[in-house]
Amino acid sequence: MSNKFNFSPFIILKLIPLVLIVLAAFQSYYIVVEGHVGVVKRFGEAKHQENPGLHFKIPFIETVELIEVRTRKNAERMASSTKEQMPVTIEVSVNWTVNKEAALDLFKKYGGLLQFEQRILDPRFRSATKDTIPQFEAEQLIQDRASAIQGIERRLTEEMAGFPVAVDNIQIENIILPKKYISSIEIKQTEKNLAAAEKHKLERQRLEALRDVNTADAKAQGILKVAEAEAQSILLKGRAEAKAIEAKAKALKNNPLIVKLTEAQTWDGQLPATIMGSSSLPILDMRAGK
Repeated sequence: MSNKFNFSPFIILKLIPLVLIVLAAFQSYYIVVEGHVGVVKRFGEAKHQENPGLHFKIPFIETVELIEVRTRKNAERMASSTKEQMPVTIEVSVNWTVNKEAALDLFKKYGGLLQFEQRILDPRFRSATKDTIPQFEAEQLIQDRASAIQGIERRLTEEMAGFPVAVDNIQIENIILPKKYISSIEIKQTEKNLAAAEKHKLERQRLEALRDVNTADAKAQGILKVAEAEAQSILLKGRAEAKAIEAKAKALKNNPLIVKLTEAQTWDGQLPATIMGSSSLPILDMRAGK
């Protein structure tokens, strides 16, 4: 049975250049995606870096290594101890970013991001964390993580000052303390809460008592003011009446005719039924028919 796809050596030799041309065409360009830079290597030696986009290279001679320049996150779980020598397990994380302009230098010195993390970043991150945590007591770590985070960030920033990366947003993800200590903290916190509640209750009672005292005092002041006003009114009224009587008496003394005028104004037109004289004469009844 004859072979349907039997190629002669001559045909194969003619196809080799075509295959090489196709491979060279595919090997002559590369694409750098966003968030990365491309480090172009020639026979393994890093020559230059390229920004995102379509680029061309020498086929079979140059290769491209992509370096991520977006923010990366490293997390560590490590054992340490608190200021009072209590064992603690800390889970911390850090965000870091490669300086875009220095990606080529980073690749030349460290061989890439993974090597940089393992050789440079992670050891210094662990060191900064283990040096900072023992400066805090366990309760302070739980209640004030921000201070511990600031300490780690300050120490790590100093350690990474000479490298082409930026570190930020350090977080303490979790703090694992012995169960007995956690129980003691819960009991202590419960007692604090009860004491705070009792203090609040006493303060409320004090304010209520003070309010009642102020209310009673206000009422007493109100009654006193009313009494003072009434007394002042009576006093002023009496003074006014006394002045009126004094003025009237003075007027009568200076002008006797006013008495006659007053009598005339108040006379009802009737003659008196009896007349009393100054002598010892009997009283006469002057009414009619008598």
